[in-house]
Amino acid sequence: MKITFLWSILLFIGSSAFAQVKQLEKDQEPGKGKVSELNWLEGFWTGTGFGGDCEEVWMPAVDDHMVGTFRFWSEGKLVFSEFMNIIQEGETFSLKLKHFSADLTPWEEKDKWTTFRLVEVGENAVYFHGLTMKREGDEIKLWLALTEDGVRTIEELVYVKKEF
Repeated sequence: MKITFLWSILLFIGSSAFAQVKQLEKDQEPGKGKVSELNWLEGFWTGTGFGGDCEEVWMPAVDDHMVGTFRFWSEGKLVFSEFMNIIQEGETFSLKLKHFSADLTPWEEKDKWTTFRLVEVGENAVYFHGLTMKREGDEIKLWLALTEDGVRTIEELVYVKKEF
């Protein structure tokens, strides 16, 4: 009985995390929105994810670009960082980012980005293809769809707004 109940809880938690992440269909056009709708994202955010500690900083939008940085460390050691840019592209926008190892070795080729296309914008929420960001008060939750060896998982990151 206890095992069945535990599995029910795990399945519910897992399925609710999957429900948080939206995907565009193969030929679906991206959603419409303006970078200026994301002013709720501005600031310094700290929290956990990937089994370690994370920080994100988002600066106010300038010229239809909202620039941010991310860093992840585990056991006091920097593992990787990201440079992020949310860019207005006509009636839509996308999140483009580059990953860097602790020694600043890039993961992507010089002219390549990891790109998340917009699905939709909500109140204090943005849904990209494979990534969701939602703010509630001074907390932001992110859900990121990852696929490794054909297995899809959802990583949840939880941040709290901090002062520098």
